[in-house]
Amino acid sequence: MNLEMTVKKKIKTCGVIGLGSMGLPMAKHMKKNGFNVIGFDINEESIEKAKLLGLQISSSIKYIGEESDLVLIMVQTDQQVKDIISGGDGLLQTLKQGAIICIASSVSPFICRELEVLTKEKGIGLLDTPVCLGQQAADNGTLTVFVGGEEQWFIRAKPVLESFGEKVILVGGSGVGQIAKTANNLLLWACITANYEVLTLAKALEIDVEKLIAGLMHSSGANWSLSRWGKSTGKWSEKDMDVALDLAQQVKVPMPLSGLVDQLVKNINQEKMRDLLK
Repeated sequence: MNLEMTVKKKIKTCGVIGLGSMGLPMAKHMKKNGFNVIGFDINEESIEKAKLLGLQISSSIKYIGEESDLVLIMVQTDQQVKDIISGGDGLLQTLKQGAIICIASSVSPFICRELEVLTKEKGIGLLDTPVCLGQQAADNGTLTVFVGGEEQWFIRAKPVLESFGEKVILVGGSGVGQIAKTANNLLLWACITANYEVLTLAKALEIDVEKLIAGLMHSSGANWSLSRWGKSTGKWSEKDMDVALDLAQQVKVPMPLSGLVDQLVKNINQEKMRDLLK
């Protein structure tokens, strides 16, 4: 079967590499939407949770590559993504022509572009598909998915991405999905630090913070972070911040505000946010 015909085939079996707090609910929604799902993780606790959801577990990435039409990667680091795709027993060695790799991890857009060169040689699609809106949206299957890559692969992968994403948006070529998420995160972190500073002042002035938030949500200061104040897990990755500022350095764009936000947001967590509501 030639590549053109293979690309038109519907995706039936999906591999998910990385069954942590985000990868596991994404895999659950894939299964719920009728896809055969094979999971892989090196963490035993994650594996046991996946088994309780009825997911098939593989002991090797090699097997996932051999069996899957699409593989979604949700791991922590750039190097892990590279090893999974281009390592000795990586996906490039085992995926069939016409299969698709979706990098849901937050990684450098330049790595996505490097890997796309390799996948093209094998007739394999590569999309960067980072997600936004956090843990609750992952659990509910209402994530926003920013997608970078070729349209032919996006069209084929879209039903899978829509199983856990309420909004699935193709924003450009390879790596652009990662850039879109970075842009989103920079704005989010700026809002978090501004909200924290303002609400701390409000509490010191003995204003009912919950009533203030309710009022602000009907005014020009409204923002997503404020609407969920105290509900966020407070887990924003320092790696993601470093990636954002490193990208700015590479293209020589000064970002003094984001540099300050980078330092401020590291001192904020869920407990501190909730304390302002007491």
